[in-house]
Amino acid sequence: MNFKTLFFILFTTWVSAQNSNILTYNEYLGYVKKFHPLVKSANLQVNSAQANLMMARGGFDPKIEVDFDQKQFKDKEYYSLLNSSFKIPTWYGIEVKAGFDNSEGMYVNPQNTLPNQGLTSLGINVPVGQGLLINQRMADLRKAKIQIQLSEAERKLQAIEVLYDASVAYFNWKRNYNEVELYKNYLKNAEIRFNGVTELIKNGDKPAIDSVEAGIIVRNRKLSLEDSQLKLTKAKLELSNFLWLENNLPLELQDAIIPEENLEQTIKETLRTNDLMLANPSLENHPKIDALESKIGILEVERKLKTNQLLPKIDLGYHYLSEPNAFSTTDFNNYKVGVNFSFPIFLRKERGSLKMTQFKIQDTQYELNLQKVQLTNKINAQQTEINSLERQRQLIGDLVTDYSVMLNSEERLFSFGESSIFLINSRENNLVSAQLSQLSMENRYFISNAELFKIMANPD
Repeated sequence: MNFKTLFFILFTTWVSAQNSNILTYNEYLGYVKKFHPLVKSANLQVNSAQANLMMARGGFDPKIEVDFDQKQFKDKEYYSLLNSSFKIPTWYGIEVKAGFDNSEGMYVNPQNTLPNQGLTSLGINVPVGQGLLINQRMADLRKAKIQIQLSEAERKLQAIEVLYDASVAYFNWKRNYNEVELYKNYLKNAEIRFNGVTELIKNGDKPAIDSVEAGIIVRNRKLSLEDSQLKLTKAKLELSNFLWLENNLPLELQDAIIPEENLEQTIKETLRTNDLMLANPSLENHPKIDALESKIGILEVERKLKTNQLLPKIDLGYHYLSEPNAFSTTDFNNYKVGVNFSFPIFLRKERGSLKMTQFKIQDTQYELNLQKVQLTNKINAQQTEINSLERQRQLIGDLVTDYSVMLNSEERLFSFGESSIFLINSRENNLVSAQLSQLSMENRYFISNAELFKIMANPD
């Protein structure tokens, strides 16, 4: 399937939806959100965090262990040893263990000698110092749960970057498209004016020099149009970087597709910036804040683990022993107990590791406080800029209207023989400059709204 076929499918979808060849900004963002590779890549971060959580939960999975060792030489069975167990790890480091051991042979070590039917055991291992309230398995699981929140925040931040860049590409495309249409219109007017002046010169109503000046205007308009068409072509290619279909198939924007005309009326609704302009928006669920709070949460788990490692390591174990057919008569005098103890004298490694974690928490907290202030100031600055640009757009609109009136008046005077091509060209150049400034101001206004959308980082 080639790009033209893919475009036809997409174009047919758009046409059936709105009976138009207009690619609206809202539809465009919808395709970027759904199909752009970087947005899909951001979603993979959440999936990866969920897989990591599954791995962390695996630390609490029950485990079966079997150890069988046999030696036979010259028809003699030296020994046959079987050690099997079923372990169930629990949350607070306590481990429940059931086992069955059996030994046979002529040369079994006396400590491994067991009843003929083997020996069963049921017991428990309890850490009473290090590892009781928190251990590595508990810490890994807690951090994996927080990591999902962190990955979700990072997904939003990565997606918002793509949507912002895609928005700027759309705005530039719209601006260059409008410039091309503007120069096409003025080139048409210049050609009509040149043909009219030529006829007047033939009739002796105008001097021949007027045709030279009118011709200069035509060539200037063609030059401006050619340059504007070049910029439009580059803007289309830039926009095409964000247009994708399923199965990671890129799509090239075709000439028949044009941008939304009245974008200034819909952009705030599309980017959901209407409410953001009315009051100070809350930063409670902001992805940057959530990401930093999640990092602090992960470091807090790490701090608790490091603090716990300052305690001595004391593991107590008790296992009730019985022959397989003797569980009906419980005798607690048959048991196996064990105590493991270890404790570094100076704890320099543990204390240093704890301090490093505390410094990281403090550093991240500083960053969190700074980020809250910066986001608040950025939002206020962006709100101010948008309000200012709205006023400037009104002023530049009034200027365009005034310059249009001046040009129309000059053309009327020219038709009465009371003006010249030079004056018309001067009035028209002023109008063109004002309209180009209007397009530039409109583009700044669109980008400013997109920047507010980017600051709030809520792509969903």
